[in-house]
Amino acid sequence: MPTTWSPDQNLIWKVELPAPGTSSPIVLGERIYLTCYTGYGDGKGDVGSLKRHLVCLNRADGGTLWTKEVPAKQPEQDKIREGHGYATNTPVADPERVYCFFGKSGVVAFDRDGKALWQSEVGEKTSGWGSSASPVLHKDLLIVNASVESESLVALDRETGKEAWRAGGIKDAWNTPILAANPDGKMELVVAVVQKLLGFDPDSGKLLWSCKTDINWYMAPSLVAHKGVVYSVGGRSGGSLAVRLGGTGDVTATHRLWTGKKGSNVTSPVHHDGHLYWMHENLGIAYCAEAKTGNIVYEARIEGAGQVYASPVVADGKLYYVTRSGRGLVLSARPEYRLLATNELERRGAFNSSPAVAGGRIYLRSDRFLYCIGKK
Repeated sequence: MPTTWSPDQNLIWKVELPAPGTSSPIVLGERIYLTCYTGYGDGKGDVGSLKRHLVCLNRADGGTLWTKEVPAKQPEQDKIREGHGYATNTPVADPERVYCFFGKSGVVAFDRDGKALWQSEVGEKTSGWGSSASPVLHKDLLIVNASVESESLVALDRETGKEAWRAGGIKDAWNTPILAANPDGKMELVVAVVQKLLGFDPDSGKLLWSCKTDINWYMAPSLVAHKGVVYSVGGRSGGSLAVRLGGTGDVTATHRLWTGKKGSNVTSPVHHDGHLYWMHENLGIAYCAEAKTGNIVYEARIEGAGQVYASPVVADGKLYYVTRSGRGLVLSARPEYRLLATNELERRGAFNSSPAVAGGRIYLRSDRFLYCIGKK
C-alpha cells in the first residue's frame, strides 16, 4: 500500500465525476459504485428538478460504464446544512444487485447492468442535516436505518423490496448499523441512538437489549465490533464506551465494560490489534485508545489537519485519514504516535467521503473527482 502520493506520484488515475456527492465509493469485483446528485444544491436551481444518480465505473481506469438516475420524491427539503448535499448514503452491493438509500425517496435496487428492479419507501420525514446512514446486508435482508425518515430500522427483502420487519424508537441516529456476533456466535444488529446503544435480532427486528451511553447528543459515528464487544464514540461533547454483546434488557450495569470522555461527533473509529483509532472532526486530534480499558494511549494534534469528516481505514499496518481539504494523513497503526506522511492531491473540492481500499489501491472521492492511488 502506498504511503505517499501527489498529483505526480502514485496517482494511477483521476476521473471527473458527473456531479457532487458525499457517499463513499464501494468496490465489487472490477467495478466501483458511488452516488451523486444533480438539478439542485446549495440553493441553486429548482428543488423540483433534484435527481440522484448511481454511477458505475471501471476499476481499471475509472471509465464510466453506466449512470442511472432517480428523481427525488417531492416535496424535498430545500436546504441541507454545511454542504452535506443529497447523496450522502453509501450504497451496498452483492453479486446480483446494487442497493441505494436516498432518504425520503426510498431504497432502490439495481441489477449489475443498471436496471432498476424495485423501489421501496421507508419514511417521509427530512432533517436539516440530511440523511446519511448506509444500508447493510444480512442473509436475504437489506436493513436500513431510517431514523431521519421514520425513526425506524426497516428490513426489506433483497429480491423484492417488500418490508420484512420494522423497529421503532430510532431517534437522532445518523450512523450505519453494524452486524456482529455475540459470544455465543449469534448475530446481533446494533445501532447508536441518543443516550443509548440498542441491540436487535436482525432476523426479526426484536429488541434484545439497550445500554446507556452517557452521551446526550445525536449519534453520527458508526460503531465497530471485535470478538463480541461493540465500541462507540460520539456526541458533540465527546464520549466513548464498550459494551459486551449477548445481553437482555437494560445491560448498562452488566455488559457495559467502560466509558470515556474522548470521542468524535462525525468520524467513526477503527479497531486494530487491541486498540481503537479515530480523529476528532474539528480539532485535528488523532486518538488511540486501549480497547480493553478505554484508556487513551495517545492524543496527538496534527498540524494543519483542520476538519475531518471521513472515517479512517487500516491497511498494510497503516492508518489512512483524509481531511475535508483533501490532505491524506498516514499514521503507523501502532499504539505509539507516528505520522508517516502528509499527502495532497489538490486544494480544490471537498473531501467528506471515507476512502475504499481494494487490491493494494486506495479509492478516494471528492465532490468533483474520484482518485485511484497505488504504488507505481
